[in-house]
Amino acid sequence: MNTASNLDDLGPGFAHVRSWVFDLDNTLYPPSARLFAQIEVKMSEYVMQALGVDLDEANFLRRSYWRDHGTTLAGLMRLHDVDPGPYLTHVHEIDLSHLQTDAVLAARIRALPGRKIVYTNGTAPYAERVVTARGLNGVFDAIYGVEEAGFHPKPDRAAFDTVFARDGLNPAQAAMFEDDPRNLAAPHAMGMRTVHVADQPEPAAHIHHHTDDLNGFLARLL
Repeated sequence: MNTASNLDDLGPGFAHVRSWVFDLDNTLYPPSARLFAQIEVKMSEYVMQALGVDLDEANFLRRSYWRDHGTTLAGLMRLHDVDPGPYLTHVHEIDLSHLQTDAVLAARIRALPGRKIVYTNGTAPYAERVVTARGLNGVFDAIYGVEEAGFHPKPDRAAFDTVFARDGLNPAQAAMFEDDPRNLAAPHAMGMRTVHVADQPEPAAHIHHHTDDLNGFLARLL
């Protein structure tokens, strides 16, 4: 899905980019959609069931495992030997009916020269549902979930190494768009251009750019 375009016309710092990597949640749709709020409820439900704790403890563990292990799932796997399959099925059974299609975003991503992929800590089937609900189906060359990373989560370097090797991506010629600033540290260390997509900037040496408007940012590149 290589789109004809002059790479020299891209914005500063992006002329070398041949691969464009997009996170999914709160990156390819606005945080106001609150999909992750639904997922967090499902996560806490699963923690309660799997560990036999009450809701307050489940919420505490969900947050602390995310902080200390990268994702709640990673903490459950490492500390409690939880099977990732049933967990991932449960937490991603959420309502997407309120998501709106975005033809402008689809056109702007499609116009980027080179390969476009989605890489999420969710599952690939869930990502495909979200991409379709946003009207972005047919835009990406590949979609990778945590299962393609061997259940290693972003921000672990091993997760990026596994997915990028599978894709054949050269990090020195790639850019990463991501809402969680932690998840840009490894891409930066690998030589990628990093873009933090969030309402508020979090200045850090591993973040090259910040935007609260992915559509507008991509428009300036083209």
